[in-house]
Amino acid sequence: MRRGDFYRVYRGSKYDTKDYRVFLVVSRQELIDNTFSMVICAPVYSKHDGLATQVEVGVNEGLKHGSSVYCDELISIPKSMLTNYIGSLSNDKMEAVNAALRIALAVG
Repeated sequence: MRRGDFYRVYRGSKYDTKDYRVFLVVSRQELIDNTFSMVICAPVYSKHDGLATQVEVGVNEGLKHGSSVYCDELISIPKSMLTNYIGSLSNDKMEAVNAALRIALAVG
């Protein structure tokens, strides 16, 4: 598991009406490689509102269609639920996610 990987998670949230949701792992790699059981993820939705905290992704990243990573809706997910690997971000897209996370969290 690496930072920038997409995973399909079944019943990602008890509030989600879908059977599964795609999430992007955004935790720092040191946390992912540690024995800590949870990682921070950002959900992926097919809707794009044009917000600075959303990053457009799609088939180039292994997804079925154009979508957006929502950096304003971070969630902790057990690593054990991240078993259905889909794809990963390019370095350029990961930089866009980093910028969106800085905006979403009002840091640096």
